[in-house]
Amino acid sequence: MFLQNAMDFLPILLKGAVITLQVTAASFLLSSLIGLALALMMVSRYRALALAGTTVVNVIRGLPIIVQLFYIYFVLPDFGVQLSAFQAGVIGLGIAYSAYQAENFRAGIQAIHQGQIEAAESLGMRGAMVMRRVVLPQAFRIALPPYGNTLVMMLKDSSLVSTITVAEMTRAGQLIASSTFENMTVYTLVALLYLAMSLPLSFALRRLEARIGRRSKR
Repeated sequence: MFLQNAMDFLPILLKGAVITLQVTAASFLLSSLIGLALALMMVSRYRALALAGTTVVNVIRGLPIIVQLFYIYFVLPDFGVQLSAFQAGVIGLGIAYSAYQAENFRAGIQAIHQGQIEAAESLGMRGAMVMRRVVLPQAFRIALPPYGNTLVMMLKDSSLVSTITVAEMTRAGQLIASSTFENMTVYTLVALLYLAMSLPLSFALRRLEARIGRRSKR
């Protein structure tokens, strides 16, 4: 019975899994861009800019992800901003995780020894060039482990967008379960599919960390 139901449910769940991956990829890219901008603000030599970046990060981290999703999807239309459920889900997750990405990048940037920056400046590099050519490449290697963990966490938390009707895998499972009452079968399949996506991703990230670590030692 389980196998027969699984064969019936899997095509629908796999379509949802594709949307899950799309939401995760788009949100991860958005969170990385916003997070890097916030991190650069936080390490700025201008106190007002650093304070603004820190404040934004603290506010984002202080709000539950689901509240941010609800606000973007249900409240913004009151101000004339109409977004699809998919768009709202991507933006909501991207903003929510940008705070964690900012902390990852900030820690990586601040781990770079000041002597390297001074050496680059003595060669005639200034400001953005030092950051782009000296600091950020090394900061990324340092931040890679938590950066990768954030991606895995985002893959799992993408299930939260089901609360605003995005037809990702968890939402597909909910709809199947509500119509068939095969809860055990449905949610077992959903759990297995999440593991099938997250475990290889974790393994690939560890391999990437190890490879970059070997290169940095040469």
